[in-house]
Amino acid sequence: MTVVIRVFGSEDLEPVITLWEEAELTRPWNDPRKDIERKLAVQPELFLVAEREGEVVGTVMAGYDGHRGWLYYLASSRQYRGSGVGRALVAEAEKRLLAMGCPKVQLMVRPENASARGFYDALGYEAFDVWSTGKRLIAD
Repeated sequence: MTVVIRVFGSEDLEPVITLWEEAELTRPWNDPRKDIERKLAVQPELFLVAEREGEVVGTVMAGYDGHRGWLYYLASSRQYRGSGVGRALVAEAEKRLLAMGCPKVQLMVRPENASARGFYDALGYEAFDVWSTGKRLIAD
């Protein structure tokens, strides 16, 4: 299947949020509009969408902090899962991160998301045992 991977544009806002909701990536404590607004203020060139025949069918949000790269919000439309959309988005994000000098990319997967763990395993991502913690500075 042929998709075009490009940088997120303002016209993508609603289709992206709909896709994230369909993929069950949104959570009540994370306002997707605010997440998008924040991303557009920092490395917007690393917020990618996959488009097929004018329709957004996938997304990935990447970032690089000078030490590690991160992937967030990787999603593909249900009807296109298994067709290479996610794989193409990850490859493009990795390519862009590498061009920035990023030595390693990481991501977080919820423990119950076995299909995502299998997907990343097939792409060569390795699970490692860490204690992940966080602190909210701004409540959405």
